[in-house]
Amino acid sequence: MPTASAGPAAAGAAARPGFTAPLWRAIAVFRVASLVYAVVLVVQHRDLLAHPLGAFGVLAVMAAWTAGSAYLYARPNPPRRTWALLAADLALAFGCLAGTALVVEPGYLRMGPPLTTTWFAGAALAAAVIGGRRWALGVALAHGVADICVRLSLGLTITAAVPRGVALLMLAGYAVGYMANYAHLAERRFTEAVELAARTRERERLARSIHDSVLQVLALVQRRGAEAGGEAAELGRLAGEQEAKLRALIDLRDGAGTGIGGPGPDGAAGGIGTPATEDLAARMRARASARVSVSAPATEVRLPQHTAAEIDSAVGEALANVDRHCPDDTRVWLLVEDEGDTVAVTVRDDGPGMAEDRLAQACAEGRMGVAHSIRGRITDLGGTTMVTTAPGQGTEIELRVPR
Repeated sequence: MPTASAGPAAAGAAARPGFTAPLWRAIAVFRVASLVYAVVLVVQHRDLLAHPLGAFGVLAVMAAWTAGSAYLYARPNPPRRTWALLAADLALAFGCLAGTALVVEPGYLRMGPPLTTTWFAGAALAAAVIGGRRWALGVALAHGVADICVRLSLGLTITAAVPRGVALLMLAGYAVGYMANYAHLAERRFTEAVELAARTRERERLARSIHDSVLQVLALVQRRGAEAGGEAAELGRLAGEQEAKLRALIDLRDGAGTGIGGPGPDGAAGGIGTPATEDLAARMRARASARVSVSAPATEVRLPQHTAAEIDSAVGEALANVDRHCPDDTRVWLLVEDEGDTVAVTVRDDGPGMAEDRLAQACAEGRMGVAHSIRGRITDLGGTTMVTTAPGQGTEIELRVPR
């Protein structure tokens, strides 16, 4: 578990809205409440003020900085400006604390705390968020020294209330600094996770594209070369080696099917304006052939172009699997269903089917046709893929995508 305080490297993020934003809001609320408390005490002990106008002037400075700091700390600030803001905060806090010695009678501090009361803690907490726990402890100790100097300047003795106040301020600052440190760590790790997810989505998209083109061509060359024999067999062997290397390069089994939506073909996750739509039923009817029967609604099934294209590509991969793994006389039925909130496309064949664990075995061997080109595409669209198969009973792939 990390024990070091958040250092200057965290200062740039400290004053930005983000994981530390709740801390800044809490400090702003604390300053307001402390200011109200300070005003109540001054009014309550106004008879002990040596210079009432001076005392209310100090309160006016505190009020102005309470409003200004709430705004300034919430803005995105570069590290240098953030530290300058903290320096101004601490200077005003210590200045208002020292101003107590100039505007009150000695009896005032016998009845209550300095004019700043708990308002000073706002600066200490800000130092904890920006500089970490060490800064919080340092400011708390400096407050104790300044409080002692104020009391000595008024000829007062130091009571047990002074060290108690310092101890409480140290505990509060340390706790806030500890939370701020973990907020910085959490924000950095969250950013890294978002970047990793984006890279994974892009790699999966490239892997699907390669699988649908290059890998299939290499596999075909390998198979036909082995059938032809002679020099073609050597060419097929080389194609097989390159296919294996390329599969190893794009193997994403650990990250496949994360369910994180990806960008469209143009790299956008959704732009301004209404996206263009396309009739999915028309796309599916275009796949009808002597062995493929298509059944679709008479009305159009409108979907965003990217969604329709991805579903069409997934269906194309399912049909390609039938061509590769089933006898020539295998029949295929393609069904499109518009269910309002969702659209379902089912690809069913009467081929030999496969064992229940065949898909998992194919993934383990690096053959990601169903996992990437079919299930990966549908998962990226927020949909689900269900494969139903058994030896001798054909295969049914149901693709269900929300509108």
